[in-house]
Amino acid sequence: MKIAFFSTRSYDREYFDRANEQARHHLWYTEALLREETASLAQGYEAVCLFVNDRVTAAVAEKLAAAGVRLIALRCAGYNQVDLAATDRHGLTVVRVPAYSPHAVAEHTVALILALNRKTHRAYNRVREGNFALENLMGFDLYGKTVGVVGTGKIGKVFAQIMMGFGCRVLGYDPFPDAELTAAGVDYVSLEDLLKRSDIVSLHCPLTETTYRLINADNLHLMRRGAMLINTGRGALIDTQAVVQALKSGHLGYLGLDVYEQEEGLFFYDFSHEIIQDDLIARLMTFPNVLITSHQAFFTHEAMTEIAHTTLQNVTAFEQGLPLENVVRRGT
Repeated sequence: MKIAFFSTRSYDREYFDRANEQARHHLWYTEALLREETASLAQGYEAVCLFVNDRVTAAVAEKLAAAGVRLIALRCAGYNQVDLAATDRHGLTVVRVPAYSPHAVAEHTVALILALNRKTHRAYNRVREGNFALENLMGFDLYGKTVGVVGTGKIGKVFAQIMMGFGCRVLGYDPFPDAELTAAGVDYVSLEDLLKRSDIVSLHCPLTETTYRLINADNLHLMRRGAMLINTGRGALIDTQAVVQALKSGHLGYLGLDVYEQEEGLFFYDFSHEIIQDDLIARLMTFPNVLITSHQAFFTHEAMTEIAHTTLQNVTAFEQGLPLENVVRRGT
């Protein structure tokens, strides 16, 4: 099939070209985000391949269908960026990559926790400047601490297992408790109870209408003073402005983000020689107890290999009329 790839970088081309040596689809790449004004780039293509910051609104779905697109292949797990009602109306099939490497995201979450706690990012900069002092680098033992995991799907489950390996007590919040985690000692509780009891809270749930700004001004005060909040799920799981206020007051002790609710047009780009216009993230970066990475939790060799393989496998199955294992919505 002819596939138009949006939001691509050099690493996307590398891994998809390699995976396509066997699949033999026709791949075309652009760095442009998919928006209403760029949808015309898909003219003449049967499928589009999208990432987390591409948007399929009602207007985009209409333009894609008019351009001859029949398949939307997401190279990510989440699909909150797609108007599924609109894709239904226009007969567009939507597939995704539901699991590529839960270990990649879970391990990056742990990296954020360890770096924030032991301040390794700050120590690295100090030592490079010849400063070997230990003042203000004090951390705490993870052993014996309580970790709250919001969302215990594939990624949250791996993360919970890792934290139990550190000797942490793990609390879980999920409408569908995992029996294996329960047997291993994870205590499933309400969100309110989890926030009240946890030293570290980590978000691993999908972004839906019910989880939008799940962490907000109304419940941040429930968290223990000095607690740590980590988000490697979706940026809009937290109300960033409310989190800034919690940081300013000192109630929130640490914040680690790999996602940001206004990351479109910011993450995956180099602004090192420019003035960042987003005042909210600029404010976040002034806090010494905040660590931000730019949506790189998924970014491992194993994950990229699996993403490329599964995405093209989804396309091939659609082309050949085979059952679609990873379908979100089937067009008619």
